[in-house]
Amino acid sequence: MLKIQISEGENIERALKRYKRKFDKTGTKRQLQSRKHFTKPSVERRRLLQKATYIQTLRDQVIA
Repeated sequence: MLKIQISEGENIERALKRYKRKFDKTGTKRQLQSRKHFTKPSVERRRLLQKATYIQTLRDQVIA
């Protein structure tokens, strides 16, 4: 469970923003979505490899 300490006179929107940021960093939503459907390990590995090659091509374009 995530807890956010709200100091005296702090804006509720600011505290909500901190909560959302903390929620995203924990990866809870991504984990729930990934558990919805089973993906074979080979498919997952292929997806990660494609993502890595895409990122590498982007980095190569920036450097060149």
